[in-house]
Amino acid sequence: MNEPQLLMAERRDDVLFLTLNRPDQYNALSEDMLAALQSALDGCAEDAALRAVVIAGAGKAFCAGHDLKQMRSHDGDRAYYQQLFERCGRVMQSIVQCPVPVIARVHGTATAAGCQLVASCDLAIASNTARFAVSGINVGLFCSTPAVALTRNVPIKNAFEMLVTGRFISADEAAAHGLINHAVPPEELDRALDGLLGAICEKSPLAVRTGKAMYKRQCGMTLEDAYAYAGEIMADNMMADDAGEGIDAFMQKRPPQWTGR
Repeated sequence: MNEPQLLMAERRDDVLFLTLNRPDQYNALSEDMLAALQSALDGCAEDAALRAVVIAGAGKAFCAGHDLKQMRSHDGDRAYYQQLFERCGRVMQSIVQCPVPVIARVHGTATAAGCQLVASCDLAIASNTARFAVSGINVGLFCSTPAVALTRNVPIKNAFEMLVTGRFISADEAAAHGLINHAVPPEELDRALDGLLGAICEKSPLAVRTGKAMYKRQCGMTLEDAYAYAGEIMADNMMADDAGEGIDAFMQKRPPQWTGR
């Protein structure tokens, strides 16, 4: 009997949907799951027609983080643990470096590295029944690698409280802290996701790709360097056919016809 796919990939028009598919293990990030995610994200970098990526989870949870049973089977093997966390870090960085927006569709719980996965995505929409935690502290393990993504989304004191107490926060709290963009009733989750995807996919694909790369890079710059860099990028963007078409369409009160150039 064939084993079910750990990661289901479905292309809908110009959007790639990646669904974590270990529902009985709450979509824990096993070594094989991380490898599947890495392979899918690597493929995104080569896909010129792609407009967005959605990451979701099958079953009752979004993602429960690392596979603790698998981790414990390597008790005492520091090199294994270091390699595992490096692999997970590469996956999270690949989301950030993906040329198109990556959106988390969250239901159920997102804990530890699962919460890290949400924080690593560019955008996130969650059911208002979803819950979030970085709960390693409850088993004697401070969530150090999830902290990297968390503190780039959530105010410092809020992030540290989550990390040092392991407590769950609601979707409404997550939205207030900036971990997710919107919390909506479960029955409206897909409608809200479609609305966000529609708003992105109706824009110039060149402008969106340019914008994501620029936005991520300038975040780590000084104010002076960020303005200098942004000015160069904006000048380059103005040379694109899409920018000329968009401005002309605006002035002529007609829909633009994007070429992606």
